[in-house]
Order: sequence, then structure tokens, then C-alpha cells
Amino acid sequence: MKFRLLWLGLLASPLLALAQTADELRQITIVPGRTVAETAVQTAGTLLGKPYVYHTLEGNEHEQLVVNLHEFDCSTFIETTLALALAEQELPAKYTPAQLETTFCRYLTKLRYRNGQIDGYASRLHYLSDWLRDNERKGLLQDVTHDIGGIQVQKAVNYMTAAVHKYPHLADPAVYKQMVQVQSDISQQPFYFIPTKLFKSLESKFREGDIVMLTAARPGLDMRHVGYATWRNGRLHLLHASSDYKKVVLTPQPLAEYLLANKRLSGVRVARIKSTAVRMAMQPESPQETVSARR
Repeated sequence: MKFRLLWLGLLASPLLALAQTADELRQITIVPGRTVAETAVQTAGTLLGKPYVYHTLEGNEHEQLVVNLHEFDCSTFIETTLALALAEQELPAKYTPAQLETTFCRYLTKLRYRNGQIDGYASRLHYLSDWLRDNERKGLLQDVTHDIGGIQVQKAVNYMTAAVHKYPHLADPAVYKQMVQVQSDISQQPFYFIPTKLFKSLESKFREGDIVMLTAARPGLDMRHVGYATWRNGRLHLLHASSDYKKVVLTPQPLAEYLLANKRLSGVRVARIKSTAVRMAMQPESPQETVSARR
């Protein structure tokens, strides 16, 4: 197994809304697997204990890419580690830190924004239903909930516009109107989910590194949480940035028991990561410094 060390300096740039300054470099270990999904979940495992922090993407007057490699909420944890895995797969066997940073930021933008384009606050994929559907269109994910045994439902979504005090950007009438349209589009789309009571019986159909989205029991909200499925001692667990534990954790109990114990959750949706990028193995080496690799 090879280990790649990534140093992404959080430097001032017109392309990045920065989470930290240049002297607060953080080290990320990319652990390549046989698939993008394995790389993502193994890399995510190196971040155990990193702090959970709310609203890490907020605070900018104008929407821009935010890179934060040392604290996460549940969504940014998935986006960051998946973007790293996709970048690792696409790059040649030896690559420079600059190549990695550029490719990583491109994938992070592609995952986080509608059609992969930053175009204001409403272009960010705030709802996980929207995030899943958009990234399925991009060819990065596949919604496999129906294949696993999910049932079809439809749910009206209005959480953000009903809680404007939590989202200052919605004070702008134009942005508010855009989010109303986003919510309307989501509300009109039937989807499949696996109810909590059925989860254990279908557990064996999950794969390592599947993205598990935990559906909300409350009205108006599609999904409450997200993490990676990972097998431990024959049972499926959740690797995630947890607001309860205030850090990145692996659930001590199997996911089936975790769901049963949390009445705020109604079940799950499942996204499978697609391996679509092609490694450019024959690309000539750059004379610049390369990222260290140990095979």
C-alpha cells in the first residue's frame, strides 16, 4: 500500500475563501485503495478525532470555494475526502503539490456546486437530495437505494426558507426566491429510501465506502446527516463528522443500532461512488518537487 502526504497551504488566493492562514498548514494522508470509494473511506479514516464545526462554509459576502482541512461538518467531511480520492485517481503516479492542489480544488468545486459552477449562494448544493441528484448527473455518484431494496416516497422540503434566521444570505429577496425554487424542485422529485426497520435485513448489500445519507423524520427536511459506510467485524458502521461527539468518529455501535436509537432519523439513502477518472500513468515526470510516495 502506498501513502501520499498532502500539504495544502491555505494561502490567500482569488479562487479560495480561506479557512486558515499560510502558517496553519495541515497534513493530510491520502491512502489509496483499489477504488475511489476505498481511497475515500481510508483517507477519511486518517481524520478521526478532527473537530466537528458548524457553518465552516459561511462568513463570506460573496460565494467562493472554501478549503478547510482541519475541521468539518458532516457534508464537508464527505466532500473533502471524496475530492481528495478523485484527485488521487486522476493524477499520475508521481505528481507535484501544485498539481494535487489544483485537481483537488477542481473536484471540490464540482462536488459542492450545481453543475460544478460557483454562481452565488443558491448554486451551492445545500440539500443532500440536491447534492446527490446533481452529482449523479455529473457521473460521480449513483443512487443505489432502489437496488438495495428501498421504497419510493415523496416529501415536501422547505427547511431553509422556514428558518431564514439560520441563513443570513436568505435575507436577500433574490437569493430567497432562488432557494424557494430549489426546494420546489426537490419536493417534486420522488425518491427511494430504506426505512430504519428494514435496514438490518438489507445491510449485506452495502459496500465499503458507500455514502450513507440519513433521512430526517421531521417535516420539511430531506436528510439530517451523512457519512461513509465501513465494515467492522462483519457489521456495517458509520464513519462521519459527528455533531454529537463534536469530532470525526466511527460509530461504536453498528449503523442499524445507531438508526434505531435516533428517533430524529427515518432511514437512509445510499450513494455509490463511481470510478470514472483515469490515471495518467504515462505522463512524463515534472522537474518540480513531487509528492512523496511509498509503495
